[in-house]
Amino acid sequence: MRYLIMPSHDIRTNLATEQYLMSKADLDVPCMLFYIEKPCVIVGRNQNVLEEIDQKFCEENQVTVTRRLSGGGTMYQDMGNLCFSFIVPADKQEFGEFEQLVDPIIQGLHAMGATRAQVNGRNDLEIDGKKFSGNAMYTKNGRTFSHGTLMFDMDLDHVQKALTVSADKIASKGIKSVRSRVTNVKPYLDAKYQTLDTVEFLHALLQQIYQVDTWEEVTEHEFTLTAADQVAIDQLVAEIYGNWDWVYGRSPKFTIQKRQRFPGGTIDARYLVDKGYLKEVKIYGDFFGQQPVTDLETALIGQKYTAQNIQTILQSFDLTRYFLKIPPQDIVKLLSE
Repeated sequence: MRYLIMPSHDIRTNLATEQYLMSKADLDVPCMLFYIEKPCVIVGRNQNVLEEIDQKFCEENQVTVTRRLSGGGTMYQDMGNLCFSFIVPADKQEFGEFEQLVDPIIQGLHAMGATRAQVNGRNDLEIDGKKFSGNAMYTKNGRTFSHGTLMFDMDLDHVQKALTVSADKIASKGIKSVRSRVTNVKPYLDAKYQTLDTVEFLHALLQQIYQVDTWEEVTEHEFTLTAADQVAIDQLVAEIYGNWDWVYGRSPKFTIQKRQRFPGGTIDARYLVDKGYLKEVKIYGDFFGQQPVTDLETALIGQKYTAQNIQTILQSFDLTRYFLKIPPQDIVKLLSE
């Protein structure tokens, strides 16, 4: 089985690479793919992005948000995480059965000291009852693709913060993630692997998978991408993984309530969001104002549901004329975040 280590640390490029290779006619399968990402969140195909992430935290910490083709739950990744994928003939793989596919990873970890690592449940890898890898699968063009994460030395604090949704009341038909207890696998490895970074860990894991003594022996199994391949991959990034309409516009229809009491009265806003756009906006409350809030509602309807977009629209109004004795910056914060 050959392998590819993707040179990019951008989740959008790497997901596009996976998709491209699934359709590449002359690709020898089975094969393995590996990559390491800068901080990012990947939501499943059928999920509502805003039910899964802390949008403000992701924006402030340059966490890339994208959506993948396969189902399953939301995942956070950073440079301490290793992604691995398998592309195999569909007629050789029972769909939904992960244990056989991930066995090379499990056996490699066992050889490196994490002897209690195992497949558990539908699609998780665990150790001591804690999840360190989630996996997803889809089939297309006669091939089955299985994608997995491997938490080697991730920032677990950022995992919690990026995937903790605010207290806004959101109701939708999106498939919500089930949060699990998680752990890095690094502490379970033998002492000689404790000082490795993620790239060095990948090299050591591949040596175990191929059962060779040197990295040079591993590279004999590597394949690379051509310039033409990269052009096609960049096009997929532009059309899909870096496209706002795919990432946010694919979210199921949902309603959201934003409510807060101020000294000048209570504001209670209700939004209906469909395909990432505000379709209905109603602002209720016991506040006083000289101008009708229907002006604001009308201005917001039809707009993209993003914090920056809503802020820009609201800041174009003199909000003191709509909400007496409520600071405009507090109104903007409530209605946009």
